Amino acid sequence: MLMPLSISENEILVGLGEGPVTQRLDRSNRHGVVAGATGTGKTVTLQVLTQAFSDAGVPVFAADVKGDLSGVAIPGTPNEKMLARAASMDLVLAPAAPPVIFWDLFGQKGHPIRTTISEMGPLLLSRLLELNDVQEGVLTIAFHVADKDGLLLLDLKDLQAALKYVADNADEIGTQYGNVAPATVGAIQRKLLTLQTQGAEHFFGEPALDLSDIMRTDAAGRGYVSLLAADRLIQSPKLYSTFLLWLLSELFEVLPEVGDPEKPKLVFFFDEAHLLFNDAPKPLLEKIEQVVRLIRSKGVGIYFVTQNPADIPDGVLGQLGARVQHALRAYTPADQKGLKAAAQSFRVNPGFDTAETIQALGVGEALVSTLDEKGAPRIVQKTLIRPPASRLGPLTPQERAALHAESPVAGVYDTAEDRDSAYEILQGRAAQAQRQAEAERQETEADQRAAAEAKVREREAAREARESRPRASGRQTMVEAFAVTLVRTVASQAGRELMRGLLGGLSGGASRRRRR
Repeated sequence: MLMPLSISENEILVGLGEGPVTQRLDRSNRHGVVAGATGTGKTVTLQVLTQAFSDAGVPVFAADVKGDLSGVAIPGTPNEKMLARAASMDLVLAPAAPPVIFWDLFGQKGHPIRTTISEMGPLLLSRLLELNDVQEGVLTIAFHVADKDGLLLLDLKDLQAALKYVADNADEIGTQYGNVAPATVGAIQRKLLTLQTQGAEHFFGEPALDLSDIMRTDAAGRGYVSLLAADRLIQSPKLYSTFLLWLLSELFEVLPEVGDPEKPKLVFFFDEAHLLFNDAPKPLLEKIEQVVRLIRSKGVGIYFVTQNPADIPDGVLGQLGARVQHALRAYTPADQKGLKAAAQSFRVNPGFDTAETIQALGVGEALVSTLDEKGAPRIVQKTLIRPPASRLGPLTPQERAALHAESPVAGVYDTAEDRDSAYEILQGRAAQAQRQAEAERQETEADQRAAAEAKVREREAAREARESRPRASGRQTMVEAFAVTLVRTVASQAGRELMRGLLGGLSGGASRRRRR
């Protein structure tokens, strides 16, 4: 016979095993995992935990991959099966729902979520673009040059402009930071274009998300559930996982150290968690492990939701305190390996074989182990998950629209802003350089025209000077003619006299010689 469920104020009820199975609020920042095959009840467990944390005054951020989780926003209508389960657990199932804020990177099913290129940083952006080491190096150089030159990188066109600036000044930049090949820049630009066609341009820009808006409580002290519409986003798995990792990194950077608080400041549910780790390079995996390890001291609990715990690297899995394992099937050697790993992650219960029990679990049943007051794992229990008080199944578009209109952040993020940043600054510089070049060209042309006109004026002045001098006449006056005639006459007469004198002298001498 079941005893009435009684839990303390610092616990939330997960379900019923040998007794109440609870999660301590002051250990909820030690992270957790919810695993199980498709159709075994993971979404319902996620919904139960989400509402329980909200009722305890803890804000929740959760990705709604299939759309089913949106029903948490409306009080449920219990069916006979749910009422029977509640009765078997000695629970009164009163319909209720937490306050919800809807978000959507694409701005279609909720408020847009944006961040800037600078806040994303080259490491996560390289992950998103799937860059190789050389391309990542060039991207890092572009970030560094932009910071040095005061170029704000806010959206995709800012990054594209910064990369073009780096390529145009490759020789100068290369001497400082290393070779920047235009082909490498071109490869990055093509990947940015691909990312843009997938809708990522909606994610980068302003106004950027204020983290305090996902850490709200309402007037009754309940934590707001920030529900991310991810049904479209999941089609771009790199964008989905990079966004969630960015959000964790931002929380880690912004929040102060608080140690182990009485209850978390925020609980973060990461659905389809395997996408975060698929093909992740070693530096990124190291960053993920670091964030998961250290963010708990900021009062943030991370709960990974996946089909198999084997999807999570050991370095991360070892840091997850709470474990909820729904049924697994072991049809292949890989499945059997995953089953064995899942069973070995629990503290053994001598009452049953863990591996066999995992395979035999029904829908809505799970093996659950949480942390005790000392932070040690409790013995695993076969648990009947409590039924949710909110609706099972998605909202209609009309219901979502009505709730969205009442959002406490309505109008804050819905209109994009585009202030002057790298793109506008570089465009302005290019326009200024073009205007200066045009002015210099016009000045050069004016100087050339002036020089040509001066030469023309010089030629015209020389011609006018020549034309203004008096000309010598070709006709002789009477006096001139008389003088010429006289000179000619005198010259000819004198010539004749001279000749006569000479000839006479010669001839006279000869005559005298003959007379002698």
